[in-house]
Amino acid sequence: MIKFERDFSLKKHNTFGIEARAKYFFSVTYSSILQDIIRSEFLKDKEVLILGGGSNILFVNDFEGVVLHNLIKGIRLTGENEEAVFIEAGSGENWPGFVDFTVEKGWYGLENLSLIPGTVGAAPVQNIGAYGVEQQNCFDHLTAVNLKTGEQRKFTHAECTFGYRHSYFKENPGWFILSVTYKLMKNGKPVLHYGPLKEHFAGKKEIKPEEISEHIKELRRNKLPDPAETGNSGSFFKNPEIASEHYARIKSIYPNVPAYPLDNGKIKIAAGWLIEQCGWKGKRMKDAGVYHKQALVLVNHGSATGNDILQLAGEIKQSVLEKFGIELEPEVRVVM
Repeated sequence: MIKFERDFSLKKHNTFGIEARAKYFFSVTYSSILQDIIRSEFLKDKEVLILGGGSNILFVNDFEGVVLHNLIKGIRLTGENEEAVFIEAGSGENWPGFVDFTVEKGWYGLENLSLIPGTVGAAPVQNIGAYGVEQQNCFDHLTAVNLKTGEQRKFTHAECTFGYRHSYFKENPGWFILSVTYKLMKNGKPVLHYGPLKEHFAGKKEIKPEEISEHIKELRRNKLPDPAETGNSGSFFKNPEIASEHYARIKSIYPNVPAYPLDNGKIKIAAGWLIEQCGWKGKRMKDAGVYHKQALVLVNHGSATGNDILQLAGEIKQSVLEKFGIELEPEVRVVM
């Protein structure tokens, strides 16, 4: 018999620390359990939410459907040659722990993505990125199960249609990712485009993944709140892409605006800077606030509801739109 919980509290399963309840809650520890659930037709005609570490989600209301909590573990080497290794990780593995594992082995590729909260399965869905690297740079393939049919299939890099904080799975949420395989280099070239990294390692010839990882952890800890102490989901908004003409108008008024050109001819501009220019950094509405060290991060100071956070986000969006003519888009998934 399939075991599940009813009216299950999700407060400990989202890093905002928001109190919300799931009508049905399953712990998925093995792919066979998932297949049993699918065959039982329990999911039929119900809304389904796949939940990993809960680090990129905002619950505004209780969830009246089925939550599938991904706890599929395991890390194994699936291939190797003189230049690279292929490493497969269960989708429920903790992402920071997985990155630490690869860094300790001396493999290059994921070190810039150290300390990003969440699970391995969420990484390709969101196409997570930081400090000049996205997970797609090392991604080889993943395996996933169709929650309607039970079909299990492999998705190649091309089939995942990765974009900025985007993938095929954002538009097609009916797939449950089982595992993800990355190709990592034994003697890779460090990615040091990001200013503080370039400055910190200037003049150093041989740089190990562990050195990069440790410095990035230090940078993240200095500017981002620990969810265990202050509820948050990291960057709440995406960095917007704007036309070069629009950027030129902003730069004529704000010469030091942080931005960089994209291959598509547009300019990516720092959302945190836009929010800070509108005076939101460190501000607070009830127990929902903007982090005092990084305006891109919204925080729960204790008893904020999902609606409190959402209302604050709406006020921020409106002020940025009025001041700069730019509409911010949430990076966080909002579950109504």
